[in-house]
Amino acid sequence: MSWSATLLTLFPEMFPGPLGTSLAGRALREGIWSCEARDIRAQALDRHRTVDDTPFGGGAGMVMRPDVVDAAIAAAMPAGDPRPLIYLTPRGRLLDQALVRQLAAGPGVVLLCGRYEGVDQRVIEARGMIEVSIGDYVLSGGEIGALTLLDACIRLLPGVMGAAESAVEESHSAGLLEYPQYTRPAEWQGRAVPQVLLSGHHAEVARWRRQESEAATRERRPDLWTRTQVAADGAAA
Repeated sequence: MSWSATLLTLFPEMFPGPLGTSLAGRALREGIWSCEARDIRAQALDRHRTVDDTPFGGGAGMVMRPDVVDAAIAAAMPAGDPRPLIYLTPRGRLLDQALVRQLAAGPGVVLLCGRYEGVDQRVIEARGMIEVSIGDYVLSGGEIGALTLLDACIRLLPGVMGAAESAVEESHSAGLLEYPQYTRPAEWQGRAVPQVLLSGHHAEVARWRRQESEAATRERRPDLWTRTQVAADGAAA
């Protein structure tokens, strides 16, 4: 059975979008994963296909109605559907590689793409949604976040990437940023490739790459470095 992604959105034409190209697109055509985009407006209760209303308590913008969103979820997820229901929102937990690996190892995902000022809290709680954010910024809707989450998961599915070891050595795979990469020519505009990479000494290359990963993480992402050190200390204990 393929890894299955269902998108609940007001703009189903946005999917699969870029995921229909390159490795993800090939995997989609080969049936490694599937993509179904469902229009939330199909579950609207009036002839105007209204999905939102003004917020209680006042304020700018509109809020997606719980009854419409709930009906869209019910139509997309049959009883017993084992896939997690994820709501893409800036209020959610930050998407990281650990969560990506967890989701990629499962049967798939159902992603709710919010719009306007968000979704009524009651349906989020009633449906036990997992709230996930792709970063500390605000987008026009959840669709871009959904594409990001899907791309991160799909590339980990068996048969998608050509070299499995590529996923192991990437940024965040071990809690560190990736080391710098070099290719031919060995000298370009007066800049030479580090000599250790030309030495053929695999242990020295591995040691250099680890050192570069650690240095980049300490300098650019001290938060990641701190978490990595805490995890290492916990494992040692």
